[in-house]
Amino acid sequence: MPVKHLRIDNRLIHGQVTATWVQSIGANHILVVNDQVARDPIQKVLLPKAARGVKTSVLSVEEAVAYVQDPSHEKDSILMVVKLPSDALRVLEGGVRPAQVNVGNQAPTPGTDYKMVTKSIAVTAADTEIYKSIAAKGFTVTAQMLPTDSKLDLLELIRKKGF
Repeated sequence: MPVKHLRIDNRLIHGQVTATWVQSIGANHILVVNDQVARDPIQKVLLPKAARGVKTSVLSVEEAVAYVQDPSHEKDSILMVVKLPSDALRVLEGGVRPAQVNVGNQAPTPGTDYKMVTKSIAVTAADTEIYKSIAAKGFTVTAQMLPTDSKLDLLELIRKKGF
């Protein structure tokens, strides 16, 4: 499969993605994946502009799975950026097999019972179950803001916070 990296980042496309991750993994196409974002005509215009010239598609989870599984895209080198852990799990359940699964940023959702496991990753009990489900599919879920940062085992960080 052409997905080199699956990044869970609620900010979607920003400087870290376009300036460092794309280059680090050699991506030539960014897939932004979230059902709600894919239905927003403004986001569908703005997110590709934020990608600084890198080919970008804004897709629902279902559309992204179909895109990746289409044999005509097997030469693509894809950085898939999903907004939520649940998006990542659904993509994986659809059969996408990225080389890496990484959490970059998950801001706390107001009104939820969350714990900060890093400076940039808030986790709830429900998120914890999703990350465990991702790991049960054979993936190591890392916490890593930039490619030059050390990869940290997200589930270990979550365990240390008592989830």
